[in-house]
Amino acid sequence: MGSTLRALRALVLLAGFYLLGLIMLVALAGIDWAATLWTPGSVYLKLYFLSAVLAVPVVRGMFMLRTPKDDGEDGPAGLPVSEAQQPRLWQTARELAAGVSTRAPDEIRLTADMNAAVSEDARFLGLLSGTRRLYLGVPLMTGLTEAQLRAVLAHEMGHYSNADTRLASIAVRGRVQVLRTIGHFEERAGSKVAKERARQEKKAEKALAKGKGAKEIDTAGAGITYRAMAWIYTAYAKLYIRATESGSRRQELAADLAAARIAGRDATASALREIPVLDGAHDFYLRSYATMGVGAGLLPPRGEVFGGVRHLLAARTAELDELRRDLPTERSSPYDTHPPIAERVARIEALPDDGRASEQSGPALALLHSLDDTLAAVEESALTAEALGLRRVDWPELVHESMTAYVEADAEPLRRATAELTGDPSLVSLLNAVDAGALWQIAERLPKSAEAAAASGRAAHEFARPAVRHGLSKLASGRLIADGRARWQLSWSESASLRLPQGYEELLPAALDAAVADLPDTQPLRKLLAAH
Repeated sequence: MGSTLRALRALVLLAGFYLLGLIMLVALAGIDWAATLWTPGSVYLKLYFLSAVLAVPVVRGMFMLRTPKDDGEDGPAGLPVSEAQQPRLWQTARELAAGVSTRAPDEIRLTADMNAAVSEDARFLGLLSGTRRLYLGVPLMTGLTEAQLRAVLAHEMGHYSNADTRLASIAVRGRVQVLRTIGHFEERAGSKVAKERARQEKKAEKALAKGKGAKEIDTAGAGITYRAMAWIYTAYAKLYIRATESGSRRQELAADLAAARIAGRDATASALREIPVLDGAHDFYLRSYATMGVGAGLLPPRGEVFGGVRHLLAARTAELDELRRDLPTERSSPYDTHPPIAERVARIEALPDDGRASEQSGPALALLHSLDDTLAAVEESALTAEALGLRRVDWPELVHESMTAYVEADAEPLRRATAELTGDPSLVSLLNAVDAGALWQIAERLPKSAEAAAASGRAAHEFARPAVRHGLSKLASGRLIADGRARWQLSWSESASLRLPQGYEELLPAALDAAVADLPDTQPLRKLLAAH
């Protein structure tokens, strides 16, 4: 579908929203006119008031003329980089834009996302082009070769070439208007339901105070007119979104073809295969590495919060290769903005071989000048002031201090239980209490599930034993760490591990088992903790 037809369809859909609003207003006016003929004055005055209240969200939605921006309060997201700062990146963007016969972006912004995107501040419903921006995620660059990055950028330039970004303003305007109108009606309906519930609850309280039975709260009829109006607009919203998103999916396929033509078939297909893999790896990296020390007030070294994912990618190549081969099997939906990645890859790989498999295989990050400073600058633009104020430590120290803090937090329930019984939360106090026969008294003070709380006798002990052992293990590990005899080890290929003194991998579990046995014996554990 050409840009003219797509523009016409977008305008028709947008006009449909206004037509629906006019129909609703005419219907409300018709009801009011009929009420003046056939209902008493007090009734049609109420209908007038109701019609006016219902008309407000409709009119507000129709006159919301400004297209909402995706930018935050401080302007567009990301770190703007000039051609002087990043000459190779700008040169690549201009070259690829020329390849698809379109104007290059006016701005390039580096972001902290595992994504690339383009936008355009089009005017007059997309008839006039505006400022073009390319948003390029630095984490995405860490996992791509230069050839793959060229394919990604060519795909984005293809959106400019097909006028996708200009016409998007029409689709976005209509979508936001109809959804905002629905939101107004749902808000009104929720308010009515809340008022009716409060009224019925107050009435029920009075009935109970008089010794009478209270009726069950029923708010099914509250706000029904607002919900009916919301239902009408929701039906149109589904039609609108299905129509516009089907166009979005076709735009993605067209942009893929542009990328294959400009950057090469194999580079485009491999980039598409890489994106879901990198997305999952990036999410895992942020959860398990980059933010692991936040609770302890720590961050990785400068430039490593978003750039450090490259260490994970380098260490888990076999695992990632398997994910690249097995593309995600996604169930498509008419509301999807993109076709399934497997479909996109299949379409590109079905193209004839263009003989360009070996082009630009170096890392995409090589396009960035002064990489370390650039990564640090992206952090400063993306992180909050609070996050930037956290203490920076190198990766090994980050893992050790963070995991040590988690160990201390895990031991806290047992420490509190020990303090409640003995007045002293220390490990020595706990072991003394166990020797004195107070193991199960301490266990009774630990948090427990409903099933464990209901158990008694032997069953209660079996429920409590793992919790006591877990807490005791953390306390023992904390003691060894504090003494400098154990340390958490960083690993990019697997989870962090606690390096214990030689032989303790076997001796410590046995000593913990002995300490929480039916006939507790704390001596093996005391010897391990005291040994040097």
